[in-house]
Amino acid sequence: MPRPDKPEKVPPRLWQYTLPGGWIVLAGRTDQDNDRLSIKIAKANDWWFHVRGLPGSHVILQVPSGQEPDNDTVKAAAAIAAWHSRKRESNQVSVSATRARFVTKPRGAPPGTVEIRKEKTLVVRPALPTESPAD
Repeated sequence: MPRPDKPEKVPPRLWQYTLPGGWIVLAGRTDQDNDRLSIKIAKANDWWFHVRGLPGSHVILQVPSGQEPDNDTVKAAAAIAAWHSRKRESNQVSVSATRARFVTKPRGAPPGTVEIRKEKTLVVRPALPTESPAD
């Protein structure tokens, strides 16, 4: 009987969205996907989002070298994080945002658990971009 692949050998299952201006947003589907997205895939200057105080997807706004997203783009990525949480039906959701460089995984912490520094809180309405996600 073949041994199952190690979790890091299985590609993470992520939702991918494209925002106006060509910005790419990635969202984890499981705790293991969230770990890989936040710790391995995200680059230091990418933006990282997660709904405050509840389980939900870790969301990354990829920031190409030399570029900086405008406030509307950052808020749109935060709205995606709100959508991928239990607060999807709420009018306003508080979302933590920070640069990926300030996201760390405590030693021995369960999958999907991270610590963040230098966060700011964005209050957004949960939403997905009008384009359908690439699955």
